Amino acid sequence: MIQIDRILAPTDFSKHSEAAVRFACELADRLGAELHLLHVLSEVVVPAGPDPMLVASMPPEYYKEIEDQARQTLATICAADWPKPRAVVSEIRWGDAVDEIHDYATEHGIDLIVVSTHGRTGLAHVLLGSVAERIVREAPCPVLTIRDKKP
Repeated sequence: MIQIDRILAPTDFSKHSEAAVRFACELADRLGAELHLLHVLSEVVVPAGPDPMLVASMPPEYYKEIEDQARQTLATICAADWPKPRAVVSEIRWGDAVDEIHDYATEHGIDLIVVSTHGRTGLAHVLLGSVAERIVREAPCPVLTIRDKKP
């Protein structure tokens, strides 16, 4: 028998991921599951000039402010008129999105990941890659992809 007690909905706060979060929220409510919301902040380092070894250094307050903003957005991402899962757990992490999603799912015994896909095809898919595709390939549990029909 399939038992889904913990659902992970990673979000980048885009309109596409909003549809997946809403779906995960409704599914968690119907199944009586916990909903885990995860936002991953990128640690991308940008060169500060022609020398790749010269890297701009941001003050620690910058990173704290970015994380605080993400935490506030995550706390209010589930609209008041959406179904209410039995529990909602949210977390902010820093790093590569796919790696952090995989690690979170493993650490928390996630039974299902619900992720959005932008539905890119052809050259756009080749050039931009697909986070959703990597999650599907590398996840430690089943992954449900949601394609938002809105542009």
